Amino acid sequence: MFNKLLKIWKDKDLRNKILFVLVMLAIFRIAAHIPMPGIDAENLKRFFNSNQILGLVNVFSGGAMATFSIVALGIAPYITSSIIFQLLTMIIPKLEALSKEEGGKQKINQYTRFVTVPLAFIQSYGMINLLSRSSTQIFLDLSPFNIVSMMITMTAGTVFLMWIGELISEKKVGNGISLLI
Repeated sequence: MFNKLLKIWKDKDLRNKILFVLVMLAIFRIAAHIPMPGIDAENLKRFFNSNQILGLVNVFSGGAMATFSIVALGIAPYITSSIIFQLLTMIIPKLEALSKEEGGKQKINQYTRFVTVPLAFIQSYGMINLLSRSSTQIFLDLSPFNIVSMMITMTAGTVFLMWIGELISEKKVGNGISLLI
């Protein structure tokens, strides 16, 4: 085992790819600790500690929900969009034919990315709405402007993670989206 790791480390190209992936994963973890402005962190922590189901959901988000970070949605909207297009490919003959064409998978991937943005926007509203209905006051100011700015920030966080996942995939070390999960 140690010999294999040593061989990997000696291959400069492979070593650089692995280091790149590790840096991207570190950037993701740092982003998961950047809280959304206008949040009462203590009340948010108390809220997640008092609810076991939300605590479990927080574990799946890598802890990003408990801090209500800019990447609190994670890559869930992208995964949802990907599942939607996989199902649509089985149902709609034109999409099935497109997926079999040369370059068709890239087009479907592009469609998946485009659908991710509105899904992230809708899911961010759902998350803000869920947290705003709690018995503890989590948000300091919930004006329409602040809600929309939080939704845009969370959507941008999802797009940022999607981009990091694609950068990792381009290095051919693994599936970037799977590594982010």
